Amino acid sequence: MEVATCASSLHYCSWNNLEKIGFGSKVNGFLNFSQRCNDGQTMIVLNSKDLQWRGLKTKTKFVDFQLSCAYKNSPSVETRNAPAVESETNNTSVDEALVLRRKAQDVGPDLSGRCIYLVGMMGSGKTTVGKILSEVLGYSFFDSDKLVEQAVGATSVAQIFKQHSEKFFRDNESKVLGELATMRRLVVATGGGAVIRPINWKYMKQGITVWLDVPLEALARRIAAVGTGSRPLLHEGSGDAYTQALKRLSHLSEERGEVYANADARVCLEHIAYKLGLGDVADLTPSAIAIEALLQIEKFLKEEEDDDTVAWKF
Repeated sequence: MEVATCASSLHYCSWNNLEKIGFGSKVNGFLNFSQRCNDGQTMIVLNSKDLQWRGLKTKTKFVDFQLSCAYKNSPSVETRNAPAVESETNNTSVDEALVLRRKAQDVGPDLSGRCIYLVGMMGSGKTTVGKILSEVLGYSFFDSDKLVEQAVGATSVAQIFKQHSEKFFRDNESKVLGELATMRRLVVATGGGAVIRPINWKYMKQGITVWLDVPLEALARRIAAVGTGSRPLLHEGSGDAYTQALKRLSHLSEERGEVYANADARVCLEHIAYKLGLGDVADLTPSAIAIEALLQIEKFLKEEEDDDTVAWKF
């Protein structure tokens, strides 16, 4: 079946019947997606152990194709090689898109299929940058917060905190990261607090961790613009939204700042803005940040290779 005949309905990956596939029982780790095609309904099953795609249809014919990313419609063969980031932001220039794709082509083979985990404070752009990286690398994208919400049947992290507790959320977050750690070729946007548990680092360090380091004032402006209601750790106190957000972010930064620094690569938005001659990190495009992420990943991989060479010599 030609890829062009499929109209993908794939969005965030959903964990189906988690109690039976590994959360609280034997770990199997299957993820289900639906794919609508011209000749009927297809269920695509992803096995987290070997990442083999199998098509199960109401008909006997099997569907065989490769999925390039998990957050948007699967591109046709013709469009896979086109600049990939312009749909993510209208501010992306053609030159920037080409630089991004070329750098992804340089870095991709050296990743050897290892997953990329984006860490950082809430509002740092992990989801936006993660989607861009997944597209240009041909990886699948996951948002760990979304997976936790789906796992427990909630509509938001704030609802989980309110109806259960932060500990309940963190426990399920660790289970999700543990399942993702069994897979390959993923970009994962983690929750802001995922770094506080050592077990989560154990899972994420099986891949490459990238810290998006954003100035607190910029984070507070972003969050204040959309409100703090969806941010359970910020939705408290008095004062205007910006002041409230900045105060809580400063407190969280004191708790987590050193932990974020455990990441394999650091993407400092102030540094990117300086290199590009911009006065405010708010003027950075998500693609510019993604390019820097690839540069820092490339740097880490080179240092890792050099360390391995030295160790081999001795």
